[in-house]
Amino acid sequence: MNTPNRRQALGAGLSISALAGLSACGGGSVGAADAGKPVKGGSLRVGVTGGNSADTVDAHIPVNSGDVCRAVNLYNALYGWDDDSQVVPLLAESFESNADATVWTCTLKQGIKFSDGSPITPDDVIFTFKRITDPDDPKTAAANFSMLDKVVAKDDRTVEFHLSEANGLFKDAVAEYTAAIVPEGYDPENPVCSGPFKLKSFTPAQSTVLVPNEHYFDYDKMFLDEVQLLNFNDSDALINALLSTQVDAIAQIPVALVEVIAADERMAILNSETGMWLPLTMRVDKKPFDDVKVRQAFRLVVDREQMIEQVLSGFGTIGNDMFGPLSENYPEFPQRKQDIPKAKKLLAEAGYPDGLDVELVTAPIQSGAVESAQVFAQQAAEAGIRVKIRRVDATTFFGEEYLQWDFAQDFWYTRDFLPQVISCALEESPFNETHWDEPAFNKVFDKVRGIPEVEKRRDGEHELQKMLYDEGGYIVWGFANQVDAFQKYVGGLVKNSTGRPLGGWRFDRVWIGKV
Repeated sequence: MNTPNRRQALGAGLSISALAGLSACGGGSVGAADAGKPVKGGSLRVGVTGGNSADTVDAHIPVNSGDVCRAVNLYNALYGWDDDSQVVPLLAESFESNADATVWTCTLKQGIKFSDGSPITPDDVIFTFKRITDPDDPKTAAANFSMLDKVVAKDDRTVEFHLSEANGLFKDAVAEYTAAIVPEGYDPENPVCSGPFKLKSFTPAQSTVLVPNEHYFDYDKMFLDEVQLLNFNDSDALINALLSTQVDAIAQIPVALVEVIAADERMAILNSETGMWLPLTMRVDKKPFDDVKVRQAFRLVVDREQMIEQVLSGFGTIGNDMFGPLSENYPEFPQRKQDIPKAKKLLAEAGYPDGLDVELVTAPIQSGAVESAQVFAQQAAEAGIRVKIRRVDATTFFGEEYLQWDFAQDFWYTRDFLPQVISCALEESPFNETHWDEPAFNKVFDKVRGIPEVEKRRDGEHELQKMLYDEGGYIVWGFANQVDAFQKYVGGLVKNSTGRPLGGWRFDRVWIGKV
């Protein structure tokens, strides 16, 4: 299958500039769809951007949005996250801890199988977690399981996880899509899958074709015959592919075009409020960001309301330099606002009375990323911060220098606060892009991590958030809604707070209705 490129898509007759002239036409409404009742059959064609030669179908090392889509549809973890970001069973029937949260017992669902028809057993669970935590080749989720001592099979459906220290968050850890269960001897080049779909074909940076896994425990509830995931070079090509019906749904549309696309009577918009964030990342171990006053100054130059309006067209909520806004223990600290005089004062105290020059690395890694870099540069200029924007492509951004940029960006889907800390704010985190490693922070985290009860963790979580709020290396200016577009004949796409596109990438519940 050939992936439509920019020239082919524009050849369909509509460019972004032409699209802007359609805002007065048609009668589509945001969120409206007309797929009718669920029906069996059909192929769903999904357009995405951001793919590159490093695209993967490996269950345990997804990086970009397309990787995540493949992981969610090809594999299941023991638990997962529902549309409200609550932990729910997938391959597991139950998952309970002992009194001090040092031993967790998992019972697998009865009769579950891999895509080759073989049973999913405790031995496969053991193999999976050995693969994830392999010290010579740790996978993305390895930091979540640093305390995992051993995994033991108790019978043909029961597995015990023995931890070296208490971890009240262990169920959350096994619910991450990066902790999906794979069979013993798993080969990512020819994957046997535990999720609702299996792989038919895969060409990095171009296309992926998925077909239903007839051995999946909920196979009878699925509708589609096939899912085609098609990568496009940029947003222009992506949107034109939707308008010319080359694809049925697209992920992460430029929010400035929501009303314009919705004006087409054939189209529907899926607008989900999420905890997804597009941070600016400052390396706290590199000049000038090794000085906390510089980091504080950079945060104070941001006009957050303007960022929400100009970058997200209002489709988002204001951030306060902390992540995990949907967490039960999210604190209400004073809202940080733009303060140019104070920013200049802090810069002068740090030895930059005349401002300073910095390079900001950006790429089209997520809708709004490049735009937020541009708006930040304009805002920072008021305080004498001269930002040189270095725009690279997604392949370069996620290449050898990823996580090493002094000043850059990234994107994160919705996570609760403590699992997010494990992913990005510890020395051993797989994506510690700010190189944050504070002994006082680590000490509090180690204590809080072992407490299962949410309310008993509140004070500790607030203490951790306060450290990040005062001294961290992230500029968290806002939380973006997940906004996607699709043809109205596509059914089963529902709002999802995880931040993952198109209803959480849950194509197992999607159908093609009347066209």
